[in-house]
Amino acid sequence: MRSFRIGSAFGIPIKLDVTFLLILPVFAYLIGTQVELWTETLNAVPFEAGLDADPLTTGNTEWVLGAVAAVGLFGSVVLHELGHSLVAMRYGFPIDSITLWLLGGIASLSEQPEEWSQEFLIAIAGPIVSVTLGVASFAALLVLPDTLPLVRFVVGYLALMNVALAAFNLLPGFPMDGGRVLRALLARNRPFARATQIAAEVGKAFALVLGIVGLIGFNLILIAVAFFIYIGASSEAQRTVMNAAFENVTVEDVMTPVEDVHTVEASASVAELMERMFEERHTGYPVTRGGDVVGMVTLDDARTARPVERDAIRVEDVMTGEVHSIPQFSDAMDALEALQRHGIGRLVVVDANGEMAGLISRTDLMTAFDIIQSTGSSGASPPIDARSD
Repeated sequence: MRSFRIGSAFGIPIKLDVTFLLILPVFAYLIGTQVELWTETLNAVPFEAGLDADPLTTGNTEWVLGAVAAVGLFGSVVLHELGHSLVAMRYGFPIDSITLWLLGGIASLSEQPEEWSQEFLIAIAGPIVSVTLGVASFAALLVLPDTLPLVRFVVGYLALMNVALAAFNLLPGFPMDGGRVLRALLARNRPFARATQIAAEVGKAFALVLGIVGLIGFNLILIAVAFFIYIGASSEAQRTVMNAAFENVTVEDVMTPVEDVHTVEASASVAELMERMFEERHTGYPVTRGGDVVGMVTLDDARTARPVERDAIRVEDVMTGEVHSIPQFSDAMDALEALQRHGIGRLVVVDANGEMAGLISRTDLMTAFDIIQSTGSSGASPPIDARSD
């Protein structure tokens, strides 16, 4: 997500994704057009707020209420995510950021807890915060004087929405809070990876039901939430299975050792590079100058040179000068995460002296994963032969 920072709380960066800037006015508009409906709801049993709709719908008051209530709602989402974050930090799991986006908020944990009790408490903390905010808002609704109808409307709306937020998040739609609670309970008496797979299947089934309801009711938000849950459940299950497969597997076990790494000189022509790519069936090379790695070049880079100019253009003219590396004794999953984070296909592997010890690619890791899944081998086995493409 493309986002920008707007502040921090407890040392956690708070960010806004660009999609949030689109959804906030939509929520403000929807709330503004439904002021009378929300007023009737708050005046009904059990709230009996006694709100008068006239001062709430005079002039542009509806739109002001919509904007304030929308900001308050997303403020509640931030507090919900802070609930998760503070409990996670209590257990030693750093929080990269809290981001508000199209479908609410996301607290990004640097690591995922695998102790069922820790995940349970982290997952349940957000809904507990939302319920607490709902109860506090309802208490404020009861004590605020009738002379403040606008304020009473906003706190009444937030009372309803915070309870609804907690209830919705506790539905078993993994990776939502309820799905994570389910995984935590399943992990009490089964392996974490298996618990994740079961919770993910439940989450995908829930997403399908939610999507069907959204299609029947032409509700785009429900459809978007269903899509997010389905993709999130699939991704989380895959990640957990890979974590289990790569347990005790290091980069050194999977990498192509330096003596087998194909490199290309920075002074070589693009035509020579493409000829080597064809002959050696490689689509990416470390670029060297004087024995030092100075960049990476891929087939896509080479294609930026027009065919008639490839004899004259050097590899150094089209290569990517930024070289991403990883220590050879790092975990294999760290390499995969680095590849995904930087959006690249290869990492230079370095030894303790910072010298190139090998190369590891996304293909290496996927091949190693397939081998481990097929043979049941682990990091305790000899190095896996999964050479770079």
